[in-house]
Amino acid sequence: MGIYPDYADSVAFYAVGVDPSEDLELKESYRQQEGHPWPVADPVGSMLRDLKIWGWLPEEIAFNAQGVIIYGYTQGDPRTWQQVFQDLVASRQE
Repeated sequence: MGIYPDYADSVAFYAVGVDPSEDLELKESYRQQEGHPWPVADPVGSMLRDLKIWGWLPEEIAFNAQGVIIYGYTQGDPRTWQQVFQDLVASRQE
């Protein structure tokens, strides 16, 4: 059981590239090469600084429908992330 396929119809997934030397076209090329089904995007404004993303390691961040971070920064095991996504789906239905 994986997070993406299980929640693809209920939660929006995006990959945001952090390398300023890579344009969106290159990021899209990587996405296709790796076979990732979610869209890629460039960070907007001070987004990376505001989210305190300083490195090149993958960071997974979950936002609720109001844009509030509810979980993230590379923490959690698969079971924890499963619960995070269950909570996201439940909050959309309230």
